[in-house]
Amino acid sequence: MQRRILLAGTALGLAAPALMGRAFAQPRDASWPRAITMGTAAPGGTYALYGPAWGGLAQEATGVNISYRTTQGPNQNIILVQRREVEVGMVTMGVALQAWNGSAPWTQGNRFRDIRALFPMYDTPFHGITLRRSGLTNMAALAGKNVGVGPRGGTPGTYFPLMFEALNIRPAAIRFGSGSDMSGQLQDGLLDAFLFASGVPIPAFSEAETQGEVNFIDFTAAETRTLTERFPELTASTLPANTYRTAGRALNVVGMFNFAIAHHSLPETLAYEMTKAVLGQNARLRQAIAAGSETLAENASKNTFLPYHPGAARYLREVGQNIPDNLVGA
Repeated sequence: MQRRILLAGTALGLAAPALMGRAFAQPRDASWPRAITMGTAAPGGTYALYGPAWGGLAQEATGVNISYRTTQGPNQNIILVQRREVEVGMVTMGVALQAWNGSAPWTQGNRFRDIRALFPMYDTPFHGITLRRSGLTNMAALAGKNVGVGPRGGTPGTYFPLMFEALNIRPAAIRFGSGSDMSGQLQDGLLDAFLFASGVPIPAFSEAETQGEVNFIDFTAAETRTLTERFPELTASTLPANTYRTAGRALNVVGMFNFAIAHHSLPETLAYEMTKAVLGQNARLRQAIAAGSETLAENASKNTFLPYHPGAARYLREVGQNIPDNLVGA
């Protein structure tokens, strides 16, 4: 619990001065909106902490008030941005690819073409946790078990059922809910395993290992090959052994990068200043949340399909990134 509190406190500490001055803040450009809303995600995952961390930097730099809307994750963030119910949000690129092409059931055949990329955030590794007493130590052992995978509209809730199908693993039940809810169900014996994908260390996993002995679940080399061949948006990587206090070994994972997005109507100069505020102050972002260590301009190359907002593209090009013309949206 202590690690989770420290992370949350630091992130909120960064945003607090801007939030306290909400009633008095004035946009630094009269053409900008006085306030915008950011779609984040449910407690227990990284978005809930990362959103206020980068939002605090952006608000401080622009004078535009930023409020935060708890959502089910990337899927809902995309829908809300498309509808302009929120102006900015956070997504994983696999879900964004589904949205852009209208290729997944949750899109209902709609193509979400009004979303634009702002900046790269961090990698999202897929892995899981079980209680040590369960004896479960690998993905294949989850056949016939009750497994939690996070919110239905989030990246793990979208991809883990597809992964099970690809790996021919058939859990007895797949359950959805917030990260904190899944962790509680694991401790209560209602779940045999909790699988998730988020910036590491995942707060709910760090909390669980303070409450008792746990096993971390990752992928075999064969499973990794199957998944990366079936889902090209996934890449294989390794989490260092010290990612979690009690893991005791490196974890073999697959993951996908996260990006901040905005509606294409966000003023170009505002998108520029927000992107500059975040990518230009990486040290401050890292102080707020560990996942910020990957929020670097050079990771813009992780996006190969989603058009950048013109303001974001301008900043990325100014700092030396090669953003092709066909990857800049109107």
